[in-house]
Amino acid sequence: MEEIGASYIRAQNRKRHLKLIKVKNKIMNKLFLSIATMLMMGFSAFAGNKDEVVNQQALRSFKREFASASNIIWEQKDTYTRATFSLNGQILFAYYNTNGDLQAVVRNIVSDQLPISLLSDLKKDYSDYWISDLFEIATDDQTTYYITLENSEKKIVLKSQGTSFWSVFSKEKKVSIQ
Repeated sequence: MEEIGASYIRAQNRKRHLKLIKVKNKIMNKLFLSIATMLMMGFSAFAGNKDEVVNQQALRSFKREFASASNIIWEQKDTYTRATFSLNGQILFAYYNTNGDLQAVVRNIVSDQLPISLLSDLKKDYSDYWISDLFEIATDDQTTYYITLENSEKKIVLKSQGTSFWSVFSKEKKVSIQ
């Protein structure tokens, strides 16, 4: 009888532990998104409502900057406006502040598009990881890269410091379920 009780308690503790891990993962994801929001006027769900009223200053600025863009989808939020569009066969995201000023352009990239020094560091320091996400954020004065690396035990998000080196943005251990 004691063995059944101990087994039940272990099972309950494992369930609580898994719930805690899920909550922690949600908090880490929200933290990552919150920081990105502060840096780049916010990232949000990928969906645009074509019927929304778009900031006219952002619209004019967009037409000047990206005259040959196609498949444009606008999303208006309280603190920013986002245009999702195609340009030269690539999907881009342009973020504008409430004054219609371009704040950042974001695009997903492949590792071969990284500056050589950053790619070399990845190959040297993280050869036992795979890339699950990689994007570039271009602002007026700099380009920053974020990369998510994973292996069977860890998930690491790195942020570039210019084009020179990487710093750890976030790190989490994966839970192995046995």
